[in-house]
Amino acid sequence: MAIHIGLGANLRHPRFGDPVRTLGAALRRLAYLGVRTRRRSSWYRSAPVPASDQPWYVNAVAEVSTGLGPEATLAALHRVEAEFGRVREARNAARWIDIDLIDYDNILINNENISIPHPRSHLRAFVLLPLAELVPAWRHPRTGDAIVDLIAALPPDQRIERLAR
Repeated sequence: MAIHIGLGANLRHPRFGDPVRTLGAALRRLAYLGVRTRRRSSWYRSAPVPASDQPWYVNAVAEVSTGLGPEATLAALHRVEAEFGRVREARNAARWIDIDLIDYDNILINNENISIPHPRSHLRAFVLLPLAELVPAWRHPRTGDAIVDLIAALPPDQRIERLAR
């Protein structure tokens, strides 16, 4: 079973510190809730999407394992976001933490509670490049598009660079 989550942050957390430390703490908390990291991409630094004057983000993708179903997995991600102080006020706002369920074993779900695969994952360099690092042969579960083709179709204004692993 292949389950992938996206991680991002662009603000220093008052308790955990810089985004890399905050996101690492979030992965440890998820493990406590039964969502264990099997492997993680490198950290990436990416410009905000859409472009704005807010700080650049730190992003990664993690492959996780869990006995939870898709809805319960998403609930665990949201629980950790809430525990870390995430408040959903404005779309695309700067944040201490963002955790998204990108793909859950290639299943397709789209209802008022959950959408898998994540509805914008195929449009974001900060998801596709880290995901390609982990799963270079990945195909979008809904469209069947290869990840290399999705990356090639990204707009040129999505700036991203790899940081240390």
